[in-house]
Amino acid sequence: MAKRKRIRFKGKLKSMFLTSLWLGILLFAVNVAVLLVSRDAGLILAGFTFLYFLINVLIYMNSRAILMNEMVSFATEYGQIQKTLLRELDLPSALLDDTGRIVWSNRAFEQTVRLDRTARKSITSFFPEVTLDKLPTDEDEVQMELEYGEQSFSLQMRRIDLTEMARNSEIIDGDSYEGSLIAIYLFDETALKLALREIDDQSLAAGLIYLDNYDEALESVEEVRRSLLIALIDRKVNKYVASAGGIAKKIEKDKYFLVMPKLSCTMLCDSRFEILEEVKTVNIGNEMAVTLSVGVGLDGLTYAQNYEFARSAIDLALGRGGDQAVVRTPDTTLYFGGKSQQIEKNTRVKARVKAHALEEIIAGKDNVLVMGHRQGDADSFGSAVGIYRIARALDHRAQIVVNEVTSSIRPLMELFKGNPDYEEDMIIDSARAVDAVGQETVLVVVDVNKPSITECPELLRLCKYIVVFDHHRQGTEVIENATLSYVEPYASSACEMVSEIVQYIEGDVRVRSEEADSMYAGIMIDTNNFSSKTGVRTFEAAAFLRRSGADVTRVKKLFREDALEYKARADAVSQAEIYRDSFAISICDPDDDVESPTIIGAQAANELLNIRGIRASFVCTPWQGRIYVSARSIDEVNVQVLMEKFGGGGHMNEAGCQMDGISATEAVSILRGALDKGIEEGTL
Repeated sequence: MAKRKRIRFKGKLKSMFLTSLWLGILLFAVNVAVLLVSRDAGLILAGFTFLYFLINVLIYMNSRAILMNEMVSFATEYGQIQKTLLRELDLPSALLDDTGRIVWSNRAFEQTVRLDRTARKSITSFFPEVTLDKLPTDEDEVQMELEYGEQSFSLQMRRIDLTEMARNSEIIDGDSYEGSLIAIYLFDETALKLALREIDDQSLAAGLIYLDNYDEALESVEEVRRSLLIALIDRKVNKYVASAGGIAKKIEKDKYFLVMPKLSCTMLCDSRFEILEEVKTVNIGNEMAVTLSVGVGLDGLTYAQNYEFARSAIDLALGRGGDQAVVRTPDTTLYFGGKSQQIEKNTRVKARVKAHALEEIIAGKDNVLVMGHRQGDADSFGSAVGIYRIARALDHRAQIVVNEVTSSIRPLMELFKGNPDYEEDMIIDSARAVDAVGQETVLVVVDVNKPSITECPELLRLCKYIVVFDHHRQGTEVIENATLSYVEPYASSACEMVSEIVQYIEGDVRVRSEEADSMYAGIMIDTNNFSSKTGVRTFEAAAFLRRSGADVTRVKKLFREDALEYKARADAVSQAEIYRDSFAISICDPDDDVESPTIIGAQAANELLNIRGIRASFVCTPWQGRIYVSARSIDEVNVQVLMEKFGGGGHMNEAGCQMDGISATEAVSILRGALDKGIEEGTL
C-alpha cells in the first residue's frame, strides 16, 4: 500500500529534479579533484558540496507535497472551467444513452427545446425524426436536417465508446461492459434556410399560354369586332400575369410566353389559376367562350430546362383537352382546371396528315402489331381491327395482340375466328407477339396512351417504330419516343379516329362488314348508344361504317347480356348510396359465374347517372384481388382529375382507377374522403 501511495514525477518535472542531481555529482567530482591539489581548499569545497546536497534534498521533500497540491488544485479548477465552458457553450449540445434518453444537456440545448434540467426525456419526444434506428451504431457521424417549431437545425450525432473508461474504473466491474454515449449537436440554420428560400422564391419560372379555340371564337363574332375581342383577351392575360409580378409576351396570334418568380407561380397555384375562368367572361357577342391552356415549368437546373418543362406541360394540357393549367417540375406534375367540355374540331386536316404519316411509316416495314389496353373492350378491339385493315390494304402482314378475352370483345372475336377471309393467327397473345418482333416491326397502340396498362408493355421496349392512336386525356405517364402520336381528347372513341384515318389512306381501303361491325360497336359502346361525347364527326364516322356494311341491329344483338349480368348490374344500382345529395356510390360484387365484373361495374355507373340530381357516380368492383373503380359524370364534375389522384385516369366524364390491398368498403370510404376534400377546395 505504501508503495502505491508513493508519488513519482515524470516528464519535464522529473528532468528538472534529475538535473540538480547530476550537477551535484559533477560538483562532487570537482571536489575530489580540488582535494588532490589542495587539502584545505578540498575540505572547504566538500563542506559546500554537502550543503548543496542537503539543500536539494530538503527542497525535493518539501516541494513534492506543494507541487502535488498545486497540480490537484489546477486539475480541479481546469475541470470546473471545462464544465462551465460546456455548460455555457452557445452551441446546443447533449448526451444520450443507448436508448436515446437525454442524460446531460447544456444550457443552450435546454433553452432551444425548452427542456427542464431535471427531466430526462427521450430525444424522440422533441425530434420525432430521431428514432432509435437513426442513432449512430459506429464512430461514423450521422447528420440530419430537421425542424423544431419555426427553426431549422442541422443535427449531428457521434457515438462515444465508454468501454476503456469502464475497464479502468475502480468503482464498477467493466470487463464485460460495452456501453457508449451519443453526443448530439444542434446547428441553427434558420437564417440560412430563410435566405435560400428567398433566393429560391425569386428564381424564374417559364410559362406558355395557348388559346385553345382562337379561330373558332373569332369566327363566332362579327368581323368588325374581332380586333376588340383580341385586345380584350390580350389585356386580360397581361393584367393577370402582371398582377403576379410576371411578364407576358405575345409570340404568335394565339400564344404567349411568360416569365415570373417562383413565388408568384406558387400564388397562382394556390388560387388555382383564376385566369382559366376569367378569360371565359370576355364576351362581346361571341357565341363561343374563349378558353386557354397554361403550361409552367420551374425548379429546373437551368432556365432553359424550365422552358422545356413548360413546353411539355403545355403539350400535356392540350393533350388533356385544354382549358387547364399544368405545372411541371423535375419531380411532380400538377393539374388545375379542366372543367370545360372539349371543343370538337370541324376540320379533318389533322386526320388526313396523320393518315399519310401512318402510311409512310408502314410502307417498307416487315409486319405490323396492334394492341390496346388490358382487359380490352369493344373500342380497343374495334380500332385494332381498323388498323389491321389498313395494314392489309397496304399489303403488310398484321396481327392483333389480345391476352384475355373478356365478355365485351368475345362476340366481336367470334366474327373472325374460323372465318376463311382472315388468317388463323390474326389474333395472338403476348408471347407470340414478342417472338414476332423484328427490326422492321411497326407497333400500333390504340385506345390507350399509358404504357403500364397496355396489353403487352414489353413490346414498347422491343419495337423501334411505335404509333399511338387514342382519345383519352393524357396523364403524367405517357408512351415516350413514339414515331407518330395522334391523341385527340375531343373524339368520342378510338374507333371514330381510326374510321377517319381509313378514309384518307391512299387507294381504296375496302372495309368488310365484320370490321365495320367491330368499329361501329366501339363507337356505340363508348358513346353509350350515341348519347355521350357525340359530335358531328362521330355521326360522320358512323355513317361511313354504315356505308361499309355495318348493321345496327346485328351489332345490338352481339351485345345482348345474359340474365346473370343484367341482375348483377341491377343489384349494384339498387344498392347505391346517395352521398351529399350529389354523388352515387355503390359496390358491384356479382357472383363468380359473371365473366367480366368490371364491365358490369362500368355499366352500373352509367345507369346511376340517370338519377335526378346526381352529378357523378362511382362503382367499386372487387375482382382478382383488386378494387376497380368506375367513375362517371355528365358535365359538372371532372372525374378524370379525381381518379388521377389514385393512379388512374380517363376522360373528364368517364374515368377509372385500380386500388390494391383494400376492401370495397374501404375504397368507398376513400372515395367519400376525396369527395369531401374536393368540395372543400372547390374543385368539384
